[in-house]
Amino acid sequence: MVDEETTPDVLAASLQPVLARILDAGEATTGGGSAAALSGAMAAGLLGMVARLSTGKELELGDERYQQVAGEAAELCAGLAFGAAEDAAAYGLIKAAYARPRDSEEERAARHAAIHDALIAAAEVPRDNAVACARVLDLCRELVGRSNESAASDLAVALELARAGVVGCAGNIDVNVAMLEGERAAALLREAGELRARC
Repeated sequence: MVDEETTPDVLAASLQPVLARILDAGEATTGGGSAAALSGAMAAGLLGMVARLSTGKELELGDERYQQVAGEAAELCAGLAFGAAEDAAAYGLIKAAYARPRDSEEERAARHAAIHDALIAAAEVPRDNAVACARVLDLCRELVGRSNESAASDLAVALELARAGVVGCAGNIDVNVAMLEGERAAALLREAGELRARC
């Protein structure tokens, strides 16, 4: 959740363990979903910087709009940073579901239901992160050619990071629900396709 205490230092501190696990090739509980969310968070951070650098320059969108973009980018950055940690936690739910006992018929049925629910929950996290990344991408596109030219390369990097975030998070949705039946799983797969189409 984004609040007054969500400063860059707070975000950096919350991300250190997630980033460390992503960079550790021997650690398999934090992977592409968290990395994709972090990609979107970095994109939002760069977007906010470009927007702020565009104020006071008498540029096309006007200072009020650049300030609005910067403010929204800050919220998206914080949300995606926390979303990276949530993605890692969602994987823990899947592991716990698969670890349930399966000796009796009732236990196997309960385990099956728990796995289904965990996979759905684990797909909803990257879905939310993908939506946020797509919004970052839209805002980046809005500023292309209409922002501070000295920060054009920063904006270009933000665009690619946001695109990678959308594609990576959408891919995580696919992996989690591709083998599941039911309308919720089908809806998540449709959403993943729609999000990729925005790239």
